[in-house]
Amino acid sequence: MSQSPPSAARSVRQAAFGFIFASALMTSVSFGLMIPILPNLIKQFTGGDTAAASEWNVLFATTWGLMQFVVGPILGMLSDRVGRRPVLLISNFGLAVDFLFMALAPTLWWLYVGRILNGMTAASFSTAGAYLADVTPPEKRAKSFGMLTSAFSFGFLVGPTLGGFLGAYSLRLPFFVAAGITALNWLYGLLILPESLPDERRLAAFNWSRANPLGSLRLLQSHSGLLALASVAFLFQLAQIVLPQVFVLYTTYRYHWPTWILGLTFPITGIMGVIVQMFLVGPAVARFGERRIVLIGCVAGALGFFWYGSATNGWLYLLGAPLFAFSGFIMPGLQGLMTQRVAPNQQGQLQGANQSLQGIASFLGPLVFGESFAWSVRHEATLHMPGLAIYLAGGLLALAFAVAWGVAHPHRPQTAIEPAAAA
Repeated sequence: MSQSPPSAARSVRQAAFGFIFASALMTSVSFGLMIPILPNLIKQFTGGDTAAASEWNVLFATTWGLMQFVVGPILGMLSDRVGRRPVLLISNFGLAVDFLFMALAPTLWWLYVGRILNGMTAASFSTAGAYLADVTPPEKRAKSFGMLTSAFSFGFLVGPTLGGFLGAYSLRLPFFVAAGITALNWLYGLLILPESLPDERRLAAFNWSRANPLGSLRLLQSHSGLLALASVAFLFQLAQIVLPQVFVLYTTYRYHWPTWILGLTFPITGIMGVIVQMFLVGPAVARFGERRIVLIGCVAGALGFFWYGSATNGWLYLLGAPLFAFSGFIMPGLQGLMTQRVAPNQQGQLQGANQSLQGIASFLGPLVFGESFAWSVRHEATLHMPGLAIYLAGGLLALAFAVAWGVAHPHRPQTAIEPAAAA
């Protein structure tokens, strides 16, 4: 059978990566639109009761994480069985319908159902990661995952600003815009996205015992070092929850920052992260390798968190942002190392397992950091440690460094199909 010319193969890879990048960007923008709007819409449904709205908001957030935990492995294995393209297209279309459903929700319970569906369709992030592993040579995967992460970061940077602007006109308008963005992304993929997983590299059958969250985690145990690498990723994902959870409360409590400073801080720190992920991951991997950039990222993240927790004034806090930005090395380096350890027909399962762990982090993080921050504030008179929650996050990354030191070693990429995966 004749092979495609290298230039043609590169062209296919570029078109595919373009869709995955655009999909990640537009999906994260659509989620970012919700950040400043959803709590206020919930509050509107509760008749202006702030306490009730806060409780519902926690329920919405934890349910969304739970859906990621449950559905991520299913979509990941489904993409190993039927291919990446149909899963991505169906998920993008479903996401557009979900946003439209939420835009038109007449009651709080209808809005909650929409959030459940939203969490289920957003679990296709695992398939996007598997697609990248399919079309990218092993030595370039860390760079590609860095670009993918930068798309998510940039989307969450732009989304809240756009959501706040649109929400000033109507709390429903951002949902309609998010539906339109994801519908356009679905159409873009329908027209240009090629399949990345040929028939001969797919699973022979879909196996429910492996597609459930616990079953997907067994994949991590079945390959040398994979579970430990996934543990590093989980510790990082859990630590990352601290800033979305307590940043606004922490900085207003400790530094008395007004809203305009908060508004400037988000884009400044976000842009630093995007620069690291988009422009520095590739050269860093080429010079130092995946192992070292993971370790550098863990050190930078831990020191950055300890800096944030110790800063006695707002200017000192901001000086820690360039250091913390290098924590953006962690996930691209880990993804590069992890994808080397599984067969082509297990990439979707791997990404699904990772998404399950992220779902657990999304569920636990608000409880761990929200409660620890509240406890530190209540005991400020004796404890004098308002940054306790942030110190805990720094400790998690220090632990991640210790684990990564022993296991984050390069591995000869596995190219053979894994027969056991089809059982």
